[in-house]
Amino acid sequence: MTDLSRRGFIGTSGLVIAGAAAVSGRTAFASVPEAPTMTSAATQAPLVPTSGPDYQPVATLNGWTLPWRMNGDWKEFHLVAEPVEREIAPGMIAYLWGYNGQSPGPTIEAVEGDKVRIYVTNKLPENTTIHWHGQRLPNGMDGVGGLNQPHIPSGKTFVYEFLLRRSGTYMYHPHSDEMVQMAMGMMGFFVVHPKDPAFRRVDRDFVFLLNAFDIEPGAYVPKVNTMLDFNMWCWNSRAFPGIDPFVVGLNDKVRIRFGNLTMTNHPIHMHGYEFKVSCTDGGWVDPATAWDEVSIDVAVGQMRAFDFVADEPGDWAIHCHKSHHTMNAMGHSVKTYIGVNKKDLVSRIRKAAPGYMPMGSNGMGEMGSMEMELPKNTLPMMTGYSQFGPVEMGGMFSVVKVREGLAKNDYKDPGHYKNPEGTVAFEYKGQKLAEAPRVEGPKVNPDLATWQVKDPRKPRLGADGKPLPGAKPGGHSNH
Repeated sequence: MTDLSRRGFIGTSGLVIAGAAAVSGRTAFASVPEAPTMTSAATQAPLVPTSGPDYQPVATLNGWTLPWRMNGDWKEFHLVAEPVEREIAPGMIAYLWGYNGQSPGPTIEAVEGDKVRIYVTNKLPENTTIHWHGQRLPNGMDGVGGLNQPHIPSGKTFVYEFLLRRSGTYMYHPHSDEMVQMAMGMMGFFVVHPKDPAFRRVDRDFVFLLNAFDIEPGAYVPKVNTMLDFNMWCWNSRAFPGIDPFVVGLNDKVRIRFGNLTMTNHPIHMHGYEFKVSCTDGGWVDPATAWDEVSIDVAVGQMRAFDFVADEPGDWAIHCHKSHHTMNAMGHSVKTYIGVNKKDLVSRIRKAAPGYMPMGSNGMGEMGSMEMELPKNTLPMMTGYSQFGPVEMGGMFSVVKVREGLAKNDYKDPGHYKNPEGTVAFEYKGQKLAEAPRVEGPKVNPDLATWQVKDPRKPRLGADGKPLPGAKPGGHSNH
């Protein structure tokens, strides 16, 4: 695994080792396992098992899998809750909280039937816990501070021990000052592989979490009290064009798993394929009752997974289908000027602000191709280029890149897809086309058809410039 460093073994001196709940027959711990850390924002190669049951490891989008050690029949992990720096996309850094150097934290992978012991060291300035979302486990290991365990104080280490009773798709996150800590990026994926290596096996298995931040231009720390008006819609704390592609081989069986820890639902849509919903955090979907989709909605706190056979080569978009979730750094108070003729206004503004550029009269697509100077530490609303020009996207958007001839463990970006000749949409340059039929609309005076921005405080005027009957300043017509 590249870009991985070791914190070294942390002895028990200076740390209080306390179980999240009593474990019958537990002996003293000689040492705490290593706590690997990662600073790279690139997708790391899957961590292939070298002992124990066989399974297809997952590839964490812009992330990595946490190594473990065996201690008798216990599989031991070490998570460190701490402040981290995360690159949201090139040109923007966020100061977040996470685990082992990243937000989200590393993916935990194990096998159904494993006994796991997870050490959690708190390097945050406040208490924390970890809840193992979706797992069946003893009540005292569930991670709700105050309810079924003491909070983990700053500077202390607690131990969680439980048996993995079912395979599936899960996650972990705090249940201590949850609003702040999850808003700061504290979360991670937890995959439990089936005991039978052949059960629902795929060739490539991807995981990521959906999260969102409200970070003002020029700022670095999220506004933790924001409820809905986020401006950075992320997958694994990354926004397009910072989200890595899903790289798969032609005819690979592929699984994509994701969980939602934002404050709203997300309909995830993949181009080019229909897929079958295969798993939720509640368990595996029976193949006999699985259904075909091209979009699957994931509500707050839910996990979803879908499977498909990658038999259509190309660069296929995958994204949230809420259009404002595929934008970066949106200003919610920006006026709509579509259809507004600002020619006279521009000349007046340029007298006071030379170089002023009018925006938005013909839609916002022009922003995708304009390299305008931005405030410090933020991202353009639309960005990203591909082989045919600006992609005009941001936020929750990536690409499934299906290629022939990839090696089994090759996850490197293969570049742009070379479309076979004659298979790309092209400009028509033939004879002039006849007018397309359309429904006859009402006759409108062209001079009155120019769209205008209306001031709701003023009465609505008729064609003669006089107030319309019943029109009152500040009046509303929809209630």
